[in-house]
Amino acid sequence: MPPVLILLTFLLPLGAGGEEIIGGHEVKPHSRPYMAFVTFLNDGNMMFCGGFLVRDNFVLTAAHCLGSSMRVTLGAHNIETKEETQQIIPVAEAIPHPDYNAENWSNDIMLLKLERKAIRTNAVRPLRLPKANSQDDEKCELDFHQYMKTIQFCAGDPKQIQAAFKGDSGGPLVCDNRAYGVLSNGDNEIIAPAVFTKVVSFLPWIQRSMKPSNRC
Repeated sequence: MPPVLILLTFLLPLGAGGEEIIGGHEVKPHSRPYMAFVTFLNDGNMMFCGGFLVRDNFVLTAAHCLGSSMRVTLGAHNIETKEETQQIIPVAEAIPHPDYNAENWSNDIMLLKLERKAIRTNAVRPLRLPKANSQDDEKCELDFHQYMKTIQFCAGDPKQIQAAFKGDSGGPLVCDNRAYGVLSNGDNEIIAPAVFTKVVSFLPWIQRSMKPSNRC
């Protein structure tokens, strides 16, 4: 099955590979116009992650998706097909959170400033950021010993096989048309729950980083 750019209910980490829908289904083409496909090089190997458009020239993703020769594909449904809706834009600047810790996945969030603004269409449109957030984190506290509830939250029903796999890092968890989480990490098994970076905890940093006066 060709890789399809989709929004899944629950996600799992890892920066590359994975082309299957786990416990979900293919969405209507372009019904999630904020979704981004992020490609980059890591030690000479092509890797990919998810992400989502939060402003015409900014994509939000996970900090562990940092690499060289980064570019973003917007407006895609099938990334192996050249669609008229696709906009492929190089990344002008990657802005990982300055306190990102690769050992415990803390502050696993990154902004990508695009070389040019995306053109808004029916297939390309930003996703709103949250105003507030709350979550029951007991399951993650038990499963992930390095889990930090102030900057992370847990999502997924362990009784159901609903997850994502390699290449889904950086994708959003969406509620009421707002991005509440950025996929960070989870178990190696294809099962929920997974850990998301809590977007609301990083709103000041996100807004500050996107201000023109703070960017070259």
